[in-house]
Amino acid sequence: MATDQQDTQNAIQREILIGIRMTAQLTQTQLAQKLGLPQSYVSKYEAGQRKLTLIEVRDISRCCGVDLKYFVELFECELKVSEGLHGSV
Repeated sequence: MATDQQDTQNAIQREILIGIRMTAQLTQTQLAQKLGLPQSYVSKYEAGQRKLTLIEVRDISRCCGVDLKYFVELFECELKVSEGLHGSV
């Protein structure tokens, strides 16, 4: 069972992945095609119905023109913002 902290972190990860996809001007279908996977794969992780491995996050990031280091920097920055808004996470 996920904790509040894990829920927050998962939500932040999803928001960043959606953001980088949209910044890359890709639809879910276009991203899925680049990944060689069905559109439902993208839809499910963006809706929080599917968890991703680090390798999957890396592949998604690369398809959107973002390297993993940049994704992690965004993630850490958003966590700090979240901690500031909600106390220690």
